[in-house]
Amino acid sequence: MRRRLVFVVAAAAVGMLFAALIVMPVFLGAGQFMYGGGAGASCIDTSGAGNQPQEAADARSIPSNYLELYKKAGADYGLPWNVLAGIGKVETSHGTSKLPGVSSGENYAGAGGPMQFLKATFKAFAVDGNKDGKKDRYDPADAIPSAARYLKHNGAPERMRTALYMYNHSWDYVDLVLSWSKRYGGGDFEVVQADGPKCSDTEGLPENVDEVIQRIINFAMAQRGKRYIFGANGPDAWDCSSLLQGAYRSVGLTIPRTTWDQWPFGVKVPKGNEVPGDLVFFNSGPGTSWSAPGHVGMVIGNGKMIAARCSTCVPNIGVQSYKRSDWVGVTRPLAKPELKKALERLQAG
Repeated sequence: MRRRLVFVVAAAAVGMLFAALIVMPVFLGAGQFMYGGGAGASCIDTSGAGNQPQEAADARSIPSNYLELYKKAGADYGLPWNVLAGIGKVETSHGTSKLPGVSSGENYAGAGGPMQFLKATFKAFAVDGNKDGKKDRYDPADAIPSAARYLKHNGAPERMRTALYMYNHSWDYVDLVLSWSKRYGGGDFEVVQADGPKCSDTEGLPENVDEVIQRIINFAMAQRGKRYIFGANGPDAWDCSSLLQGAYRSVGLTIPRTTWDQWPFGVKVPKGNEVPGDLVFFNSGPGTSWSAPGHVGMVIGNGKMIAARCSTCVPNIGVQSYKRSDWVGVTRPLAKPELKKALERLQAG
């Protein structure tokens, strides 16, 4: 687990100086992220969250190689690059700090590298950013995308304050990182802490959805931002079919593991009659066809689905339209007789 690193900041004419106090990690918190305007009382509009901020004048102080890596990791993981830069500044001043554990070794809490990972945490989330066959927490080319992956795992960008709090269990730390982020990012950049669903994802979802279907959808939606890995079966990564199997399993219902087995399992539903919880299938992927679709998502309403998309998609797991040219058809697992009986037993017990 990651250690908490709290920086005490003193304002001076030359800028902001800081010193580290090490404390223990706790993975808790809640929040939402957005660019630009305010949030409504019922939901948060994050439709602009994929945009990348421009550079402000303060970004010129970031070493050029670090700035390039922050921007690349931000684009690759669908995160604002300037938040990564804020972390890099607060943790090690973009790798220029001479404190122990920055360029080699570890500090007394066991943290190392420019983004200050514990060895175990880095091993769990490490990325070979420069494709040299190694994952080195002291190499910014690996450490920066690894930090982006860790933030993504913890809910960024939709829950950016939560993700930063999980990165380092201190609200002072969160505020400090975001203050640097705001200085580095140009244009209309704002982080808002608020609760509620994302309008762009849930708009059009019927209010009278069955409780079980709502729970199935909630599980799938909670996986947004995690990685797509073919053959993965959770909890940190999924492929398209395992995500949906996991969502149904979360309420005690069993559907097949693979897309090829899920397609004949459910009751076929005519296009246009699909409802939340139905599965939508596509002629997409190696070895697939119109009679053997290779990709699947779950209807959430308003022409949208939640799906584990691909390893290069941003985000890997997210919400998108299912009305596309390779759409094969729709099935309804809950209309399957054995699932009906299983559901009745669950509700009775």
